[in-house]
Parts: sequence; structure tokens; C-alpha cells
Amino acid sequence: MPTLILDKRTQLIETALSLFYERGIHAVGINEVLKTSGIAKKTLYSYFSSKEELIAATVEYRSRLFLNWLQSQIAEVDPGRASIERIFSSLDDWINERVELLSPFKGCFFINTSAEYNRHDCNIYGQCRTHKQQVCELLLQQCRIIQSEEKAAQSLNTSLSLLVEGAIVRAHVMGDKQAAQQAWTTAQVLIAAP
Repeated sequence: MPTLILDKRTQLIETALSLFYERGIHAVGINEVLKTSGIAKKTLYSYFSSKEELIAATVEYRSRLFLNWLQSQIAEVDPGRASIERIFSSLDDWINERVELLSPFKGCFFINTSAEYNRHDCNIYGQCRTHKQQVCELLLQQCRIIQSEEKAAQSLNTSLSLLVEGAIVRAHVMGDKQAAQQAWTTAQVLIAAP
């Protein structure tokens, strides 16, 4: 019985995430989530007392999914430069829809969501910020291997994080499918700098 409960909750989250990512959160109503998922309203409200709770669950779910995917990518290579290169090549795969788990590419769910929930004291905005901080932390771990001095590692991390975020935005807004590759070209210069 608990498995069925978990499956319905997960089904609601996955359905909502797919719709929110495709069209935007405010453009999708609860009734559309219910219709698409085939789950009754009563069941939905047994898990989530409001649309906001469902949104928060989708943000948490996507964050876990994305971070687990990215960590699995860098776990396949040596730490440091090779892991940073893998981050950029993984972004390239995602942008070019070669990652079934994350496809189709519609930009960054967290950037899109934080634009819709842009009050800094909003829980959903905070979840998006936390996700971005976690991605930065993952990158920082690799920067510390390249740069033993903490200030230099932090500086490199800031620059590489800007390239990562910029590549995602450029790919989405400009339709530039080469954005991650171009960002990696610039990242290599930063990594090699004394």
C-alpha cells in the first residue's frame, strides 16, 4: 500500500513538473495537472494542501534529479579539470537533448521558476537559490583541486559558474546549441591562468 501512495504522489509531481517546465507555472492550473495525470482532486489534496505545496515539491524533485545526474557525470572522471570539463560537456548534452532524464530542454527550470516567484522572501524562490548554490558548491569542490589557495578557488568558481549559467541562458533564449561548448573554450583559459 505505501508504494501505491508514493507512486501517486510522484506521478502528480512528475506531471506537474512536465507541464510547469513546458509552459510556465502560472500558465498551468491544478485542473490541468489532474486531467493530465488522471488522478482525482481528492487524492491530490491528500498530498498537497495547495498549488504552492505542489510547486515546492516539483522544485525539490527537479533539484534532486538534476544534482544526482550532474554528480553521476563527474563521478565517471578524475576530479579537478576533467570533472569541470565533464560539467560543460554534460550541459552540452542536456542543451542538445541527449539526456533523456532531463529532456526536452526548455532552459533552466530554476531560473524560469524564480522569474515567476521573484520575491526574495518567497519559499519557492529560496528553493531555486539553494539549488543554484548547490551547483556552485559542486563546481567549487573541483576548483579547489585546481587552485589550492581558497581565494583563487573561489574566484575561479565564480567565473566558471557565470559561464555555466550564461551557457544555459544563451542556449535557451538565443537558441544557441553550441553555448556550452563555447563556454568550455573560455573556461579552459580561466583554468590555465596562473
